[in-house]
Amino acid sequence: VQLVESGGGLVQAGGSLRLSCAISGFTFEDFAIGWFRQTPGKESEGVACLSLSENTPLYSDSVKDRFTISSEHSRTPVYLQMNNLKPEDSGVYYCAFYSRRWCSFERGMDLWGNGTLVTVSA
Repeated sequence: VQLVESGGGLVQAGGSLRLSCAISGFTFEDFAIGWFRQTPGKESEGVACLSLSENTPLYSDSVKDRFTISSEHSRTPVYLQMNNLKPEDSGVYYCAFYSRRWCSFERGMDLWGNGTLVTVSA
């Protein structure tokens, strides 16, 4: 399984970006994808994850009502639509693959992409 993120960039506060996580090489019927972000000096933070078989999203409180995780019918790519961005949303965003039908921000991540950088200016 390979994950490739794209869509990062520089945006002003209040703007929007859509990140994509392209998934290849998977044969699992049941899997989940999560989005995490890493800021220098801070621990990695899970922001959203989606069970592709159950289509049940999970969001962190910091992004709820601003970010939306979704997928194509083909299950790839998985998107992270980010609206009303804030400077504190800046960081490298990674997608993670779970070889199971559930997802969690604390455990279960089996594989990571290389990340895409999001910078939100004030």
